[in-house]
Amino acid sequence: MRKGIHPDYGPVVFRDRAANYTFLTRSTMTSEKTIEWEDGNTYPVVDVEISNVSHPFYTGTARVLDTAGRVERFERRYGKQG
Repeated sequence: MRKGIHPDYGPVVFRDRAANYTFLTRSTMTSEKTIEWEDGNTYPVVDVEISNVSHPFYTGTARVLDTAGRVERFERRYGKQG
């Protein structure tokens, strides 16, 4: 990689505000806010709205719309043209 053109890549804590869950990972994102992590070090913290802990797809609470029967109901209500 060329020197001086890439952003710094370092440890960052992401905090899911919906689930009150935090995890430490590496990222190019930065923040002025910091948090003291379990290992005693201080890291920048980035607040996120949703993560795998609170996302409906990953938690199994996603709803599937019942689309079966909609066409048949429409044809029954308004009559099949053709």
